[in-house]
Amino acid sequence: MRGQDWIERAGELFEAAMFGGDTTALDRSDDVLSAVEAPLCMARGKVLHVRFLNDREENSEELVLFERAAELYGRLGNASGEADALFWIGCWHQVVKGDGATGRPYFERSYALATSVDDRMTMSYAVRHLGFTDRDAGRFDQARERLTESVALRREIGFRPGEAAGLVALAYLAAETGDPSTAVRHLDEAQSVAESCGAQAVSGWVDQAREHVSARP
Repeated sequence: MRGQDWIERAGELFEAAMFGGDTTALDRSDDVLSAVEAPLCMARGKVLHVRFLNDREENSEELVLFERAAELYGRLGNASGEADALFWIGCWHQVVKGDGATGRPYFERSYALATSVDDRMTMSYAVRHLGFTDRDAGRFDQARERLTESVALRREIGFRPGEAAGLVALAYLAAETGDPSTAVRHLDEAQSVAESCGAQAVSGWVDQAREHVSARP
């Protein structure tokens, strides 16, 4: 719903409840406002997350926003939106707080919900970060399987920057498990994909990963 549309609709429902005595308009108004508030919470939360990645300064409002979005999407019965919000709650715990164990159930729920509505973008994010929890726990084969699935999902939907990022993650895992040649192959492919879609930040990650691989014994 466009900005002016929801404002007008909310106003109409307010008048229907206030002056027309239509009590059902209150519930309909809640739905209209929730459908606006939820994506706004997500957008603000994601901005705060990127700021954290840039300056490493934690802002607890990020978690509050994602939890609010998950609550609202749940009320609306929007499984895709709820799955996205749950992923970002997990990401807060894993990335911001360094607590992948707490984040894992959110990733699992996110993946299950996203799968139920074939939201492959959110699936790719959730399974990627499940792969990170497996890696951190030393479950390298399962981590590789999950990270590979994430890359495959992103290829299917044409999410090229995400595909490149996924290949970088696979390269790190290959290097960590003693397979530098596979790591280099993943990085070569990641660089090609990143350059093809103008993902300059990911190209920088490729360069950092190459240094990491070459520095390993």
